[in-house]
Amino acid sequence: MSASLNAATTATACTAPVDPACAEPLAVLGRDVTVPLVTGGEVTYAALDYAASAPALQRVWDDVAAYAPYYGSVHRGAGYLSQLSTDLFEQSRATVAEFLDCRPADQVVFTRSTTDSLNLLAAVLPADCQVFVFETEHHASLLPWRDARVTYLNAPRTPGQAVATLERALADRDPYGPALVCVTGASNVTGELWPVKELAAAAHAHGARIVLDAAQLAPHHPVSVRELDVDWVAFSGHKLYAPFGSGVLAGRADWLQEAEPYLAGGGASRKVARREDGGVDVEWHTTAARHEAGSPNVIGVYSIASACRALNEAGFDQLVAREQHLIAKVREGLAEVPAVRVLSLFGDDAPRVGVISFVVDGWNSSHFAAALSAEYGIGVRDGLFCAHPLVRTLLGSEPQAQGECGAPEAAPGERSLNAIRVSFGAGTPDEHVDRFVRAVKELVADGAKWQYRTEDGRCVPAV
Repeated sequence: MSASLNAATTATACTAPVDPACAEPLAVLGRDVTVPLVTGGEVTYAALDYAASAPALQRVWDDVAAYAPYYGSVHRGAGYLSQLSTDLFEQSRATVAEFLDCRPADQVVFTRSTTDSLNLLAAVLPADCQVFVFETEHHASLLPWRDARVTYLNAPRTPGQAVATLERALADRDPYGPALVCVTGASNVTGELWPVKELAAAAHAHGARIVLDAAQLAPHHPVSVRELDVDWVAFSGHKLYAPFGSGVLAGRADWLQEAEPYLAGGGASRKVARREDGGVDVEWHTTAARHEAGSPNVIGVYSIASACRALNEAGFDQLVAREQHLIAKVREGLAEVPAVRVLSLFGDDAPRVGVISFVVDGWNSSHFAAALSAEYGIGVRDGLFCAHPLVRTLLGSEPQAQGECGAPEAAPGERSLNAIRVSFGAGTPDEHVDRFVRAVKELVADGAKWQYRTEDGRCVPAV
């Protein structure tokens, strides 16, 4: 490996403890991008939609740029670049295992995303497996279990109620056989942390396994498979400050090894031979390669590993402290606006990450989000956030009501069953959340400065 590539992969960040109010955000791509305002002029873009996709860390981009000239196909090449890329790919697997504090026998499988990871796990469930999932889950966790018997659990209103609800459901299951619990670590709607360790203990006490959807947790808090005692964890690179569409499923190997490959093809197969009857005999790998058929996204995998290293080196204690400082700023600012209602399951005192959803009296959520963007250069998310049952429960609508992710259901000024979500993280400067709070107050007090219309189901500035 070249000196330049070695330098990119071993760079470190300062981890000295500092006052979170004075700490600098991590450097991310796009931090200096300016966008036009409909009212005239330009402003630096405030990216406050981290819960959808976080901007890539500059460190990750630099690591990938240093590696790019050495790119080669992995596992099946004799050439120098293929061998280097293979080493980098497998080192990335080890880095992710260390980042998640995996057990020695755990496997790390690289996928396309959290959604892909959970669909992979759904595909390897043993026969007659029952799945238990709260209605509060993101659709990536709520929907993959189509070939299993699924019990959907009502939204709890306290962490203790979540544990008690799960315990009752597991105790009452009939017949008593293999079972899997799927739970989020941090809500993509409210940002609230879930009692993962207690839920894992409840699952194991009743002979069930548990998979943690850490898509919103891993970018904000350390995740230890051992400490939480979960059987699997899934997360996405694009929420962990890494681009290129890769994800991870890490955990116990037995169900993965016993099932047919998620995808059949090269890389998953160890031996393939023709039979005398004209058919084909296949011996599948028992390693993670069993479920990584085809040419893998080497750059995506490497970017995840780079992000894992960068977050560890920055120090999660420091990152968490700074994020809590930003959360307090946003929540205190919104609390000063009577028209704003922040959505929550567990209450104001619940620990949370930098994800906050709210509604504004008298405003359609799409209209409000459009005004934040067009008039203030602030990017947020509006809609149901691919967690329709949860948002509808929080808004008091009927569970069977239909809607599409991000699509408004009312014209500007009319009641909307959607919400607005602001989300941030390690790359967010104070100015962005300060501008956001100021913009909310001004829009509520003075209204929008521009006219808006509906186009393709969304509110956009009228030209």
